[in-house]
Amino acid sequence: MTSTVPTAAHEQDERQPAGEQQAQRPLTMFGPDFPFAYDDYLAHPAGLGAVPPAEHGSEVAVVGGGLSGLVAAYELMKMGLKPVVYEADQLGGRLRTAAFEGGDPSLRAEMGAMRFPPSSTALQHYIDLAGLETKPFPNPLAPGTPSTVVDLKGESHYARTLEDLPPVYHQVMEAWNACLEEGADFSAMQRAIRERDVPRIREIWSGLVEKLDNQTFYGYLCDSPAFSSFRHREIFGQVGFGTGGWDTDFPNSILEILRVVYTGADDDHRGIVGGCQQLPLRLWEREPGKLVHWPQGTSLATLHPGGAPRPAVTRLHRTAGNRVTVTDAGGNTRTYRAAVFTAQSWLLLSRIDCDDALLPIDHWTAVERTHYMESSKLFVPVDRPFWLDQDPRTGRDTMSMTLTDRMTRGTYLLDEGPDRPAVICLSYTWCDDSLKWLPLNANERMEVMLKSLGEIYPGVDIRKHITGDPLTVSWEDEPYFLGAFKANLPGHYRYQRRLFTHFMQDRLPTDRRGLFLAGDDISWTAGWAEGAVQTALNAVWGVMHHLGGACDPANPGPGDAFDGIEPVLLPED
Repeated sequence: MTSTVPTAAHEQDERQPAGEQQAQRPLTMFGPDFPFAYDDYLAHPAGLGAVPPAEHGSEVAVVGGGLSGLVAAYELMKMGLKPVVYEADQLGGRLRTAAFEGGDPSLRAEMGAMRFPPSSTALQHYIDLAGLETKPFPNPLAPGTPSTVVDLKGESHYARTLEDLPPVYHQVMEAWNACLEEGADFSAMQRAIRERDVPRIREIWSGLVEKLDNQTFYGYLCDSPAFSSFRHREIFGQVGFGTGGWDTDFPNSILEILRVVYTGADDDHRGIVGGCQQLPLRLWEREPGKLVHWPQGTSLATLHPGGAPRPAVTRLHRTAGNRVTVTDAGGNTRTYRAAVFTAQSWLLLSRIDCDDALLPIDHWTAVERTHYMESSKLFVPVDRPFWLDQDPRTGRDTMSMTLTDRMTRGTYLLDEGPDRPAVICLSYTWCDDSLKWLPLNANERMEVMLKSLGEIYPGVDIRKHITGDPLTVSWEDEPYFLGAFKANLPGHYRYQRRLFTHFMQDRLPTDRRGLFLAGDDISWTAGWAEGAVQTALNAVWGVMHHLGGACDPANPGPGDAFDGIEPVLLPED
């Protein structure tokens, strides 16, 4: 099955006409902080811009081979520059798809990103470019999910749709809708985003940023008359709507949550058939049909000796002429006029030896204050989707997508057909719930999870269907990640603005230019691949501008549009 987003399998000059795209345009993650139409920018036949011919073949360092790094490298290559990609682990970053050792080769586990909303329209450009297909992801109560079980305080409720749940769940949903409408102009903002009404978006959002920057998600709920009931807030935290419970986000800034719900980031999720890591891997190998300077058949892989990226960066510092000098784990040192840093920002504080001159001091403060959330998953391979078997006594599915207040929190059932091997994500957790798993190895985790699920499904022997060893990840324990994704705390808006706007370097001292930050934790939508893509495109514009290049006037880039749509500037005093 393919995505519901308008597809385009070719380069920019072969995409759909703008009028047809406008008619089919979905809600998009292009706002509200920086309402730039990245999907239109990507689709324009003029391309993203050009550098002077004298710069063709110039090397640009790209630190980090995740999605943001590879999008940046791919687009810089198309401009005629030579990206030099450094990667400490494996290409893909948190787009990591793992196989079960010794298991069925068709089975895959998505250890990081696994579900993508149609509103990720810039991401969809690259999914289409790579020739990948998507299919509905089985979130709780989603149309493609056969059934869902909500298990709270020892009481389970079986549902195929929201209407099957007890009235209290409907009350919670109504309270959530009411507090969004009353406190955040939800309908008006969604309408403005869909219509790309930038003045209206900025009018609504400016007032909310000033009013809500210091407010937690939980405090926002408590301030709403619609959520006066503690019981309703508790159920909402444990179950939520969309992907599951929201309570691990309760300490975070309400602005983070509003960005998600305004842009439909939690709605209608799709999974990538065959695994999401295919996307960065295909970008690495892809030979663009339209590129400058390089001969046909050039790819990122062919620009790197042996087809592999350079190893981990161990040192970053500035040298004469405002160059950025990179030392890698192999002991090799190279100097660049421009570099893009897309790895997890805390690595600049820990694993990479950096000098203070890399960034302005207020940007260092923003990096230090970045708040990352923890996340853990555990997958097991099974012989078949036995959960679709009907219980003859009840007529219900044997097992369902499960939301619970037990240790497992969220259990997802993933199959490719009734008679084919399948996969269960026994548990997907965040923050404190993730930390509870940290001391346990994969098998110890699995035993606790099977015990918890056995209490929800007492007649179901999950263990007898397991065909291989479990796969697990705790992103806070991964040495090159130190967390799953960023989530701003109250009062962090100013820090985030500094990081996101770093690509606008004409405003920086001349001796602090040339290094560009990118990645989803630099974006306003951390934890979403769309943010990785958007900040990569910002960095591409920044490098192009830094080297004397420019966009075609018919297709201005994010830096060209910046003065008219820049994020709200809050006072510092």
